[in-house]
Amino acid sequence: MRIVTLNCNGVRSADRKGFFTWLAQADADVVCLQETKAQVHQLADHVLRPAGYHGYFFDAVKPGYSGTALYCREKPRAVHSGLGFTIADTEGRYIQADFKGVSVASIYLPSGSSSELAQQRKFAFMDAYDPILATLRRTRHELVICGDWNIAHKPVDLKNWRGNQKNSGFLPEERAWLDKLLDEYRLVDAFRVVDDRADQYTWWSNRGQAWAKNVGWRIDYQISTPGLRDAVRGASIYKDERFSDHAPLLIDYDVDLTP
Repeated sequence: MRIVTLNCNGVRSADRKGFFTWLAQADADVVCLQETKAQVHQLADHVLRPAGYHGYFFDAVKPGYSGTALYCREKPRAVHSGLGFTIADTEGRYIQADFKGVSVASIYLPSGSSSELAQQRKFAFMDAYDPILATLRRTRHELVICGDWNIAHKPVDLKNWRGNQKNSGFLPEERAWLDKLLDEYRLVDAFRVVDDRADQYTWWSNRGQAWAKNVGWRIDYQISTPGLRDAVRGASIYKDERFSDHAPLLIDYDVDLTP
């Protein structure tokens, strides 16, 4: 099972930059998009249903804002949208496809970088989502939660960590929350199972020459339930082309994706 996740920063923009041409050659079983920034009725057929895929979208109520999507090669048994609390459900921040024995979700956590109010909304999302994540350590149905978590976990996950310790995305409270997910709840950062190298980033600021100098952050993850740790076979970050300010994260699992 190959899963691709990408914050596309506007699915129509990513389309213009060649994302769907690349997708046709990516051999992905499930594709998770975040920040689609569109309503379904605005999308062309090849965006709604790329060749070989079933498409599912969860749009924000506010037009041109947030939103998540899934493309699945096999038709899922069921698709669920939302997490049961307002920030997630009115802003299209979570969509999940269920297959036999495993589910795959696309998630988009809020950014807190624009203001103190935005950071408080981010904390509110984390607080509301936490008890849901706590239950996953005991589940027998495996789950991979893919997306833009808007948090860099450790100093190795961003270039300028010393100067960002008081900035949203690398705050002690945010990092401690990820610690709890990965340590206490035993969830798995699938990328780090197979790649512990530094300088492996998925997002670069548009300011300065961040992309050219690889001054980035690793804030896009595939977080899995504990039972999938030993199933992770390989991971890569695709940087040969740019479809948004994020890069696609590809991870392969030794899992039979049966519908």
